[in-house]
This record gives sequence, C-alpha cells and structure tokens, in this order.
Amino acid sequence: MKTPIIYLFTFLLSCSALAQSKLEKIKALKVAHITEQLDLTKKEAEAFWPIYNAHEEEKHKHFESSMKKRKDLDIEKLSESEAEALLKEMQANEEAKVKSEKAFIEKLSKVISYKKIVKLMHAERTFKRKMIEEYRGRHREARKD
Repeated sequence: MKTPIIYLFTFLLSCSALAQSKLEKIKALKVAHITEQLDLTKKEAEAFWPIYNAHEEEKHKHFESSMKKRKDLDIEKLSESEAEALLKEMQANEEAKVKSEKAFIEKLSKVISYKKIVKLMHAERTFKRKMIEEYRGRHREARKD
C-alpha cells in the first residue's frame, strides 16, 4: 500500500524538479541574451542585475495576482456592481504596473544609459519572440510525428 504512494510522490517530485529546471534554463538563457545585447561593463552589470531581478519579481507578483482573480471568475454570474469593482481593480493593477515600470526606468537610468535601457526593452522583446518561435517549432515537429 505504501509503495504506490512512494512512487507517486517520487513522480510528482521529479516532475516538479523538471519544471523548475526548465524555468531556470529559460532564465539563464534570458540573462545571457540580455547580457549579450546590452554589452554591460562589469560595474554596470553589478548595479544592473539586482535592479532588474527585483523588477522581474515585482512583475511576476502583479501577473500572479491578476491571474488568480481571473482564474476563478465566472463572468456569467457577475453582478453589475461586481463587474464594476473588478474593472476598477484591473485598472488599478495596470496603473501599478505603469508606476512600477517608471520607477524601474528611473532606477536603471542611474546605472546605465537611456540608450541601454532602450536596448534592454528591445532585448526582452526579441528574447520573448525567440521563445515563442522555439515553442511553435517544437509543436510543429510534435504534430508531424
């Protein structure tokens, strides 16, 4: 009786480790891509990465908060007042994101040039595009099999 539970636990643990490993690999690829694109000096990199990582964490928290609310949402059962409250909350979340982005740029401008900040934004877009293309390519191959 205990053996199947142990196997299940081991399986779930290994799945979790694989997912974590993939996320870490993607983060490492993103760091490499940004590093290559920005051509940071050692001094710039030492100041840049803590600011960047803190901002990424904050963006992730905004995203998770937003997703939690939408995940359990049954739009058909929303009252008018609930819909209004939800829209106001969504607007407040968007405003918080904009405020966070402004603060991020302000902090970055003290350690790297504005041109490098623009390069950073471009690097993030190109990395995202590469990841989407990679994902699509793998799914095309999977469908062929």
